[in-house]
Amino acid sequence: MVVLSPRLRAGDRVRLVSPASYPSEELLAESVRTLESWGLVVEVGKHALDRRGYMAGLDEDRLADLNEAYCDPGVRALFATRGGAGAYRIADDLDFAAVRADPKPLIGFSDITNLHLALWRECRVAGVHGSLSGVRSAEATRRLVMEGETTVLRRDPEALTAAVLVSGVATGHLVGGHLGTIAWSVGAGLPSLDGAILFLEAPRAVGLGHVDRDLTQLIRSGSLTGLRGVALGRFPGFEGYVDRGWNIVDVLRDRLGTLGVPMIGGIDVGHGDDPLSVPLGPVAELDAEAGTLTVGPAVR
Repeated sequence: MVVLSPRLRAGDRVRLVSPASYPSEELLAESVRTLESWGLVVEVGKHALDRRGYMAGLDEDRLADLNEAYCDPGVRALFATRGGAGAYRIADDLDFAAVRADPKPLIGFSDITNLHLALWRECRVAGVHGSLSGVRSAEATRRLVMEGETTVLRRDPEALTAAVLVSGVATGHLVGGHLGTIAWSVGAGLPSLDGAILFLEAPRAVGLGHVDRDLTQLIRSGSLTGLRGVALGRFPGFEGYVDRGWNIVDVLRDRLGTLGVPMIGGIDVGHGDDPLSVPLGPVAELDAEAGTLTVGPAVR
């Protein structure tokens, strides 16, 4: 079962929060303008521009901004100003009772994957892996939260991961996001993936071994038992990168190919310029031969 929040309508209040790193003032102002252009009333969390190292202020302050938004009945959605680092520190302390009492979508990706995983584990509330940065990205996000449409993502044959393909059709709740975050959540709150389709994307941090270790951690931990399919998004930074004869496609095929489930690459969602957005939580159908990932509405 997935819990869908009401779709956003013109005049609704929404809140920009910084659960991880802090945005620039310019990025925050751009996000405000984008949401206001949709007819929404935009509020900014008290600590959205705070700075403490690489994070947007103290853990307790970032958490307070999240929980205040979840507890305010007038706030109808939460938009993360950016990813970065730090959401993993506070994910387990969300006010899950408030979320269950008044579900509202969280929109964000990268380090925000920590919050998406926690909300799915505790509340089964749908969210959106997406952003407001870029015209294409913003429009894709707007359609998901304001129109409540079914999303059909098609395999881009020119994409880096498009060469990864295991035939078949799979159906299950779409769960996932940033690969590293999911792997690091093993033993620390990773929700069950039994019966799910796993969506994975990641920018290059170091090399191929980093991706190999993350995938191996998920496999050896047993976290992928019962998985029904895998959808691969963007892996920017690995274009043209070869390590002793292997590239990112070789690693993905070698590790994920052992699962024996349908798999499709080339989904244009993830890090990089102007990606598309995808709902997390709704039931999805992965059709490898057709090259499509069809995901149910993120809101009702």
